[in-house]
Amino acid sequence: MSRSTPDSVHHTLPATADLLVVGSGIAGLSFALKAAREGRVLVITKKSRADSNTNWARGGIAAGLGPDDDPALHLRDTLAVGGGLSRPDRVEMVAREGPDRVRELIDWGVRFHREGGRLSLGREGGHSRRRIVRAGDRTGREIERALLAAVAAASEIEVVQHLMVVDLLVEEGTCVGVRALDPGDGGPVEVRAPVTMLATGGAGQVYRHTTNPAVATGDGAAMAFRAGAPVANMEFVQFHPTALYPTRDPAFLMTEALRGEGAVLRRLDGTPLMEGVHPRGSLAARDVVARTIHTELARSGDPHVLLDVSAIAEEQFAARFPGALEGCRAQGVDPYDQGIPVVPAAHYLCGGVVTDEWGRTGLPGLFAAGEVACTGVHGANRLASNSLLEAVVFSHRAALALQRDRDEGGGARQHWPDSEAEPSLRVAQVRRAGPGTPASSEGLDGLRMRLRDLMWESVGIVREGGLLEAALDEIEEMLAAAGDTHTADAVELRNLLEVGRLIVTSALHRRESRGLHYRSDHPEPDDAHFLSDTVLTRD
Repeated sequence: MSRSTPDSVHHTLPATADLLVVGSGIAGLSFALKAAREGRVLVITKKSRADSNTNWARGGIAAGLGPDDDPALHLRDTLAVGGGLSRPDRVEMVAREGPDRVRELIDWGVRFHREGGRLSLGREGGHSRRRIVRAGDRTGREIERALLAAVAAASEIEVVQHLMVVDLLVEEGTCVGVRALDPGDGGPVEVRAPVTMLATGGAGQVYRHTTNPAVATGDGAAMAFRAGAPVANMEFVQFHPTALYPTRDPAFLMTEALRGEGAVLRRLDGTPLMEGVHPRGSLAARDVVARTIHTELARSGDPHVLLDVSAIAEEQFAARFPGALEGCRAQGVDPYDQGIPVVPAAHYLCGGVVTDEWGRTGLPGLFAAGEVACTGVHGANRLASNSLLEAVVFSHRAALALQRDRDEGGGARQHWPDSEAEPSLRVAQVRRAGPGTPASSEGLDGLRMRLRDLMWESVGIVREGGLLEAALDEIEEMLAAAGDTHTADAVELRNLLEVGRLIVTSALHRRESRGLHYRSDHPEPDDAHFLSDTVLTRD
């Protein structure tokens, strides 16, 4: 049986492993289950095993499994929302391999909903077919449950909880493991491995309003960048259009599947919000819907818009969306009274650590999968429910790469981009934080809230060059004020600040509007200069 260490101390933490996984969501756990064929796997996570963005995913996982669907249609829909930056070869690969990965999840024990013996498929924004495989509106929780159970039954996998990774260990240009904080005494501890999989999830906590749990502090992207791995497309932050208002921390997500079943977005006066905005109305892609809500609230001064669920029978709502019903009741909202009050909230980071088609990063020895990675699939805007699919497909391919590299006698290599036909890469210079005096009047919590407010107000759904410049200056001041204390809270703060700096730098560099990135001072796309990825490197 695999071992799970809930409160690891220095003497219980293995000093070495054959394969090291940082993160315990769908990307990390599915990789661990397959990588265990190659050796002893150590999975480490900074909180408890179930604390991950996967556990909070409500909608489902997209795959072309319906009788009227196929990978070609899934490819078309994904490219249509990607703003010209999704790589067709990577999208085709994910769409083609997706059905097999969903079947594999079922084999691992995931209990997706069925109707008449067949998988029950839903529809979400941007999709032309019903292809969302789901387990009610708690799909992520069900996937996490099944994967944790499978890991617990695997003798080659050990899980260590409550271990905060500080940085990647790099020797002679190769990742050889991680440096972490001993949860017992707070001292430094190292774990070494020839292969490290970074599966740390996203960075939603960099914004004041987010659907992400407290653990989503951008640790993986920040660590990889500091270690020298390229990151890309950090300006493309997806804001989910329908977080329950008033928002909490994290905000409660009203799944997009509600609109797939007939729910309609309305202004407070009852008029349809998306009528005349997009042919698909309330089922338009997330960037379009979130920006429309943002514009409407700025125009009207209203605090929220309404999600009208009256087209869904109350019995169906209760059976199909128990999580949404529970969330509404917890905040005293009757979905069938006047509608559900909703606003946008930060949800998903489309950029991240650059990988090739096998999950390899630009740093030998380091792989990445899930939201921490930039694989070329999402481009400038993620199609709904493609995130879990991308994570499980690239984790599978990373595990295959271990065997390929072993058989071919090679190490982790980088082949991105791998064709002269790819768009040219634009490298944006990242300012280094200048010297500063640590602020004595503002503690770590104060700096964290100051950053989240700044990002929400200046680097949110609509951006402008002057505000971005000022935000970058302020983040540099906060980096100096944060100091170099080595506690878990301090490490998270520095990671959030680093990710914020990368997002702002990328947003400044992209002087156009595309997908999730909208600049009021450059409101149109500029294919002549910006039909390419924004790549950032430490040097």
